[in-house]
Amino acid sequence: MLDIPSLVRVHVDAVIAAQHDMRIDMGVCDAIEQREAAGKPAAMSAPHLPKVAGIDPTVPAPAHTATPLPGIPAVAPAPGTLIQDRLAGWVSDLTTLHELTERLTRTGTLDDALRELLRAGAALVGARRGMAVLEPADGLGPATTIGLGLAHADLGTIETVPRSATSYGRILDGLPEGAREGTPEGRRDGGPEGSRPVAVPDLLGDERLDPRQREVAARLGFAASYAVPLVTEAAGKLGAAVWLYDEPAEPAERQRHLVGLYGQYASEHLARLLELERGRAEVATLTEELVPSRLPRVPGVRLAGRHVPGPQGGGDWYDALPLPEGALGLAVGSVSGSGPSALAAMGRLRASLRAYAVMEGEDPVAVLSDLELLLRLTEPARSATALFAYAEPAQRKLVLAGAGHAPPLVVGERRTEYIETSLSAPLGMLACWEAPSVDLVVEPGETLLLYTDGLLRRIGGPVDRAFARLHAAAASVPKADRADPGAVADHVLRAVLPEGPEDAEGEDVVMLAARFD
Repeated sequence: MLDIPSLVRVHVDAVIAAQHDMRIDMGVCDAIEQREAAGKPAAMSAPHLPKVAGIDPTVPAPAHTATPLPGIPAVAPAPGTLIQDRLAGWVSDLTTLHELTERLTRTGTLDDALRELLRAGAALVGARRGMAVLEPADGLGPATTIGLGLAHADLGTIETVPRSATSYGRILDGLPEGAREGTPEGRRDGGPEGSRPVAVPDLLGDERLDPRQREVAARLGFAASYAVPLVTEAAGKLGAAVWLYDEPAEPAERQRHLVGLYGQYASEHLARLLELERGRAEVATLTEELVPSRLPRVPGVRLAGRHVPGPQGGGDWYDALPLPEGALGLAVGSVSGSGPSALAAMGRLRASLRAYAVMEGEDPVAVLSDLELLLRLTEPARSATALFAYAEPAQRKLVLAGAGHAPPLVVGERRTEYIETSLSAPLGMLACWEAPSVDLVVEPGETLLLYTDGLLRRIGGPVDRAFARLHAAAASVPKADRADPGAVADHVLRAVLPEGPEDAEGEDVVMLAARFD
């Protein structure tokens, strides 16, 4: 992987070597003159330029020496000036790359990284607009297109041109650089197809280009393009970035070299983010499969569930299942840990609770006691919290028991209050768990909110303050929304979680709302 900060440190050694060369430059010049007088080539004794890692000495450095004014005789440069100018140019390039890669490293999502890539690349090649296409060669996704200085409609217009006729399309599809409309043509540089940058210095005047490409370029007001591949050795081809010039132009050799180095680092960074994004997507998919996609319909009660997943996936869950004689079982819980192992444990725990609820659901304490025994025997290194409620909607009666879980909330016209369950330890923390249950009668139109501890942790601050904020959010539900349990849950979540599900540092949040008629 390209390490730009290391490249910056290397220039110190190069400067020391250059200073040594400059201290003996007068002797070198004398030696050159003597060899020229003896008929030997001066190049044999020319001072050797030190090599700076990551910078090709064959690529000319930017000019730093002022041009003599007309009419004033040019003054011969002092010995060692060439070396000093070369080193100054290389140090300047490395410093620029270091700053740009530092900014890129701070991006945490694929979209942000692609936008930073476009901004930095535009500065390096001297362009104003551009677009980046993420399209992994393995076809597993995700795939996206990001624009710089281009509206969404502009990107759509560009994508109407056949891919084989565009520079980024030739890179993505592995076509030769000189190909037109998919016709195979030999590469002029002899390199692998689609693995080299593609420059089109005159989009409007090059008759070899597809007419549709020239038409789109004229409509959007760009006249030249320069595209580079985004590829790594491990992940393969990830996509391509293309920058657009307002006038016919082509980046200089030095600009190509710098954007190539930057593109290598950007590709490695994108590959890491792509791997993380795929992992998050897999965890999110697994989590959604384990959470009920449909809640049962039981006369006398309406249900709504909400799940705000965390970035690494967690073990928070909710469930509702119909029981004999018109009863209903409501449950929420949280398994310690995160990632696939926590999801697997959560799935086993939820399935077990459903079985125990069917057998002895009218006694929530017995249900949680059986669940605690199972957890202690099968998951000795893991703990969990849970709350189970046995509800009789026709009488609006509930019996609740909790194991280390936060108390539920009742939201209605006349009250908004917590239902304090008995204080008890989480499942798996004691040799034998048992706590008394709590009886509850709700009024018509009241909604019971069950939630997990992840909601309190994401609210942040001291626990008592988090409870106060949650209570205030529930009390502020508009009257027009209180008839819909989904609207009640949405209002509370919006009030206490203004950052929404995009919170990169948040935990799993689960809420189950039950409104009794």
